[in-house]
Amino acid sequence: MSLRIHKPYILYDDGDHKFVWLGLDESEAEKGILANQYMVVDSGHGLLIDPGGYYVFQRVLENVSEFIDPARVDALFFSHQDPDVIGSLNILLDVFPDATIYISELWVRFIPHLGALDIKRIKPIPDQGMDIVLGKTTLKAIPAHFLHSPGNFHLYDPASKILFTGDLGAAVFPPNTWYLFVEDFDSHAKLMEGFHRRYLPCRRPLDKWLETIRGLDIRMIVPQHGAIMEEDKAEKFLKWLEGLGEIGVEHMEK
Repeated sequence: MSLRIHKPYILYDDGDHKFVWLGLDESEAEKGILANQYMVVDSGHGLLIDPGGYYVFQRVLENVSEFIDPARVDALFFSHQDPDVIGSLNILLDVFPDATIYISELWVRFIPHLGALDIKRIKPIPDQGMDIVLGKTTLKAIPAHFLHSPGNFHLYDPASKILFTGDLGAAVFPPNTWYLFVEDFDSHAKLMEGFHRRYLPCRRPLDKWLETIRGLDIRMIVPQHGAIMEEDKAEKFLKWLEGLGEIGVEHMEK
């Protein structure tokens, strides 16, 4: 039974184009790991970003329906293969019958193990990334390999200037603590440090990613776990990553 359901929150809205946070279900089943789901809507067409596992499906569907007819969801974007990202795939395919699945080509052959047998609906993302057209907007799947999955992508929306970073930016909240937006970055960084030192493999892929996104006009960074970082908080986050030092195997060797 849900203890509290957070309603969706619109992060960007210019009428035809919206970027929406799809709420948070603080149920017993989801307490293991609190995950954010997002949706981009353009000209009446929808794209879901990391729609989540089995236990959050009903809440995600209800909140999607506040903005768009589920039949108009054209795409499902999966940053990587973890169950908190893709665990509800077999249900999603039934509820969104016309949606194309975007996932790294590295993980396509594992999809049937989730009960998704309609391989024709899968659009593999090549290692170098790709453009994804939604309505009148072109989103960009940006390589983020080994952060922390070997086949991993982030999604940039040039209309809203929002960058979805998957597990990069993840934070682990202490019991009875949660907030949607980062206000005190230094305090929030303490909640991010453990994940980034242990789950990222080493500095090299992180430095490569920082080089890849340099030059993007980023107004907001939205991770799959943790809290949203706006404007100066987003800039502080990137600088924090630059100065994080040794991580992964480098950190564990000590």
